[in-house]
Amino acid sequence: MSPFIRLFASAIALMMAMGIGRFALTPQLPHLIGEGQISLTAAGLIAAANYLGYLLGALDAMFARRPGQVSARLHGGLWLCVLLTLASFWASGFWSHLLLRLGTGVASAWVLVMLTSLTQQLAAASNRPRTGTLVFAGPGLGIMLTGLLALLSNLYGLGSAPLWLIYAGAALAMLLAVLPFLPRPQQAPTPVGPAVAVPAPTRGIARLGLVYGLYGIGYIIPATFMSQMANARFQGHWLADLFWPGFGLAAAVGVGVASLRRPADGSTSRWLMTTLWLQAAGVFACLLGNGPGLALGVILCGGPFLACMQLVMQRSRELAPQATQRNAGLLTACFAVGQLSGPLLAALSNQFANSLQPALIVAGSGLLLAGALLWRPQVSPAGCASVGAPIARR
Repeated sequence: MSPFIRLFASAIALMMAMGIGRFALTPQLPHLIGEGQISLTAAGLIAAANYLGYLLGALDAMFARRPGQVSARLHGGLWLCVLLTLASFWASGFWSHLLLRLGTGVASAWVLVMLTSLTQQLAAASNRPRTGTLVFAGPGLGIMLTGLLALLSNLYGLGSAPLWLIYAGAALAMLLAVLPFLPRPQQAPTPVGPAVAVPAPTRGIARLGLVYGLYGIGYIIPATFMSQMANARFQGHWLADLFWPGFGLAAAVGVGVASLRRPADGSTSRWLMTTLWLQAAGVFACLLGNGPGLALGVILCGGPFLACMQLVMQRSRELAPQATQRNAGLLTACFAVGQLSGPLLAALSNQFANSLQPALIVAGSGLLLAGALLWRPQVSPAGCASVGAPIARR
């Protein structure tokens, strides 16, 4: 089967698992809060449960070595995303939504880690690095889809329960369409002769993990509460429903722009630093609270969102090409820790300041710091610049 078909199917699978399984909560928050099922503080805790599940799923995925283990988590995660989204149709109140979001967090992490590893290996083996990069546009298109479905359901006056059913139906249709075409894990070849230990650049990966964790804190507050902020500003007007699909569209376009870059020494770190600082500017724009500020936040937070994820994974492969899946799981776990901190920070901010503004300030500052960590050159013992170098020199 053509590698292009497998990569395209993987993008659709990520579109479903991340856009619907993972991020469907965001356009549902105005409904759930308006229907009295949860408060804004409770919404932060439910989001935190989702990211806790994401952390647990990423940690578990690190130890899936055999092809059977990889397939079980990939396909199990995809089916769980569909089934748990369907189960949300019957959910009501804080605890049921919290437990379901916890489960979808685990499932989406399984899918992301496994497909990241499989697709990037496939893209490298088939000499299609650009197509491999574009797989990361899938979650952005999924976010756009959830936003457009929410817009249509709101125009027809539907509540949260019917919208969960619509999301589940769309997820099932996408899964059945791509299931036969997804990449399959291969058994690693047994080395012939004495094994040669390849030292892993753990310092570079550790710094990259810190950067990715700070990124998780920084992006997740606007990504989780964008729909709610827009709804508060526009008081239920249909314009409020355009912000979330706009975020997803900007994210998909950002991946396309990042895929056009030419590989060069240090270019990955430079691009990553730029995406982090652009997102910081977007978070600070959200502090304005008005229409133009939120629109600027959508563009500057959404555009670099998935491009940053793709650049982190690319940098990880540059540092340790022999440990793709292990480092994908490790970095996703660091990312999940950051994400878990974000909604808890938002809940505290709303509880004590009755506003998300303190949380947004912390989020933007974290993104500025993450970019700064990539500014100072840091040379590894082998003489190659590690993740801290925006311009690598040989």
